[in-house]
Amino acid sequence: MSPVAIEETEAALPASPAPTKVITPAEIEAARKLAAEVALKVKQDLRMGREHQEGRVNWITAIVMGLFHVGAIAALFFFSWKNLAVAMITYFFAINVGIGMAYHRLLTHRGYKTKRWIEYFVTACGTMALEGGPIFWVATHRVHHQNSDHEGDPHTPHDGTWWAHAGWIISGRALHSETALLGRYAPDLTRDKGHVWLSKFHWVPITVVGFAQIALGAALAAPGHRLMGGISMMLWGTFLRTVIGLHATWLVNSATHMFGSRRFETKDDSRNSWWVAILTGGEGWHNNHHAHPVSARHGLAWYEFDLNYCGIWLLGKLGLAEKIQIAKYDPADPKPAGM
Repeated sequence: MSPVAIEETEAALPASPAPTKVITPAEIEAARKLAAEVALKVKQDLRMGREHQEGRVNWITAIVMGLFHVGAIAALFFFSWKNLAVAMITYFFAINVGIGMAYHRLLTHRGYKTKRWIEYFVTACGTMALEGGPIFWVATHRVHHQNSDHEGDPHTPHDGTWWAHAGWIISGRALHSETALLGRYAPDLTRDKGHVWLSKFHWVPITVVGFAQIALGAALAAPGHRLMGGISMMLWGTFLRTVIGLHATWLVNSATHMFGSRRFETKDDSRNSWWVAILTGGEGWHNNHHAHPVSARHGLAWYEFDLNYCGIWLLGKLGLAEKIQIAKYDPADPKPAGM
């Protein structure tokens, strides 16, 4: 046989299969241990509650909060009906639309569905409340529901009234920018580029609105008073409005786990508080919420004021929201969901 024939014969032969790597039981066990260690590390990194903060102070947050409170006090010396109106309108969009309708009932609990552009708009409203981006807020609140009034709850009154109200915000590790870590509790948001962007740049909307208020206040002021007209409107519409909104939201964490009535026997200390509900647009019906967390409606009786649900209901009537969840229970024998 000629050398050429030999080469052609060799080329026609099938190639030898690549050797297959056999995964041994020891390697499988090592992989499982590694996965468990990673999961434990993530869980430890997300441990919340006073005992896990080691007395640390988040100075950036503390300074920003302090400056906003100083600005809020300064605003009281520049009252005008125009400033009050701007503060109330901005409060509605930041607290009722942004925190109540978006951060809480839409993003955290998925109590209803809406069009993506609306979801982004109402989420942007939530960033104006100075309560962090959507991923941080949602992850923290989901941890709260998982450990409510038990070890690991970020803001239980069991760790002290002040801690539950505001201490937990200015203490411990800041997680606002740690998207990957928070993804364990908010994977739906970390996969969404829009929410990742809003979480990273959550300071942009409140800044833009603040400058817009300065421009509006200056335009509406009398000649010779335009500078103070702009600054005073910003003090009311951004600083005072934000501080009132922060404390209103924090009261849900503190007061509604201490004072009020209980319709449902939940495994935490949640209470229904009519006055916190008025301040927050319905978030004060906290025992109702903890018993039926997916429900988009928190005020379950006709007399339980729930402005935030009214907004969701209106979106539904306009064809902009669907699959709106409403709690179902027996008024004669009220029980939490799943019982």
